This record gives sequence, C-alpha cells and structure tokens, in this order.
Amino acid sequence: MAAAAPPGPDRYLEVAGARLRYRDSGSGPALVLVHGWTLDLDMWEPQVERLCDRFRLVRLDRRGHGLSSGDPGPQQDVSDLAMLCRHLRLNRIALLGMSQGARSVLAFADAAPDTVRAVVLDGAPDLRPEAAGNDIPLAHFQQVLRAQGIAAFRREWRSQPAMQLQTDDPAARALLDAMLGRYDGRDLRDDTALAKAAMPLRLEQIAAPALVLNGESDMQTRAAAADYLHEQLPQAERHLVARAGHLPNLDNPDEYAQLCRAFLMRQLHGSVWR
Repeated sequence: MAAAAPPGPDRYLEVAGARLRYRDSGSGPALVLVHGWTLDLDMWEPQVERLCDRFRLVRLDRRGHGLSSGDPGPQQDVSDLAMLCRHLRLNRIALLGMSQGARSVLAFADAAPDTVRAVVLDGAPDLRPEAAGNDIPLAHFQQVLRAQGIAAFRREWRSQPAMQLQTDDPAARALLDAMLGRYDGRDLRDDTALAKAAMPLRLEQIAAPALVLNGESDMQTRAAAADYLHEQLPQAERHLVARAGHLPNLDNPDEYAQLCRAFLMRQLHGSVWR
C-alpha cells in the first residue's frame, strides 16, 4: 500500500485540460470522495475527522469546482478519477459520491470494475432511462446566471431545497457558504451543459456492493431515485440519515460516518485493498 500523505495540505494533479486540487488524509483502505454540483472537496471535512482513523480519504475538486480548473462534466470525472488513482498508485478503492458526484462514481465503477470494491451513493439524481428531466432546473439557473450574474445565481441556488441545511451548526453553514462562494458557474455558461449533466449508465453491470443513502428530509425526487438504485443495483442496501436533508454529511455527520464506516468495514472483510 502506498503511504498516505499527511493530512491537510492541498495538492494538485495536472491532467488533460485541467489542474485538479486534491487532498490525501488518513491511512488504511482508500476511500475516494466525490462531491456534488457547486460544491468542492471541503464538504467532506466532517468525514475526514470521523473516518481518517480507519481509512485513507482521498478527495478532489471536480473540474470547474472549488480550486480545480477545466470545464466540468461527469464524463470527464471518470478519466480524472482514473488519473488520480494512477498518480496515487491506488489499485483497490471504495468510492463515495454525493448528488451529481454519485453519477460519476457509478460511471467509474462501470468503467473500472476491477478497481472499485464498494460504492456509497448519497442523494443520487434520477437515473431511470425514461427520466423526464433533472429536478434541479439547470436551464433556469443558466438564465439567471447569464442575465443577472453569479451573485444572483448563488442567492437563488442557496434558497433551493437542495441547499437547505437542517442543522443549526454555524460551522456547517459557514462551510456551505464558502463552497458556494468558490463556484463560478462556468458549466452554466456552456451551451452544452444540460447535455453533459446527463450520462447513460448500465446499472445492472455494476457488481460492487453499494450503500444507497439519503437524508430523511431529502427531496422526494431524490428519495425515489435512491429507491430505484436500490432495486437496480445487484448488491445494494438502503439507509436514511436522521435529521438531515440533501446534505446529510453536514446535517448529521456522526450518523453519516457511522453508516459509511459500518458498510465499508463489512466490505473489507476478506478483501485485499491497496
């Protein structure tokens, strides 16, 4: 197993068309954490604190988010994850994907089945083939950004159900606001952004065990999407995080970490991780 980096410092990886910020903390089996839309790797700070004693936690800013450059797109996430694993010499990993990041995690698990030992899917979007559209009105947000600018977009997006925290913890609220303040909207300026946000997946091909999560107060569309994933994935279990909305890792980090830890430790039994 390659030695883990010391906790905390930002590191950067040059890939085709982008410079990706990542962090590498803790020791043990590798868990790669993939954030959702408009967020970045800092969203996982509560999980680093609670899981780094048993896992090596690798987290990155997806292209066009946080401090990473490049044009965002779930399709690019697959190649970026592959490059990051190669750079860190990670041959066996678990993946945790939140919201839009769950789509990228599933795509990577499909593309690299020998690498992915388990996946955690948190607040995933509707991945049914017949899905009529996204429950996040991207076309509307494109119009807001183009007509009124990034500050107006941030205000409106922050007021949406997906961005409402159930917790009163000031640190969680400050963390969320800081991440949204770093999102610059470059994907919404791209006329192909709506097409890039959708990516067909072969769920029946994904053999890795899966933990499908939602906050108990998540949007109904995301709860239904999680139920669909639970039904379609060959090896999946389903849990709700109490006192949490679409951002359960911030709303209730203790229970979130407990669920992830228990699931991943079960998958570790008898496995060889690198």
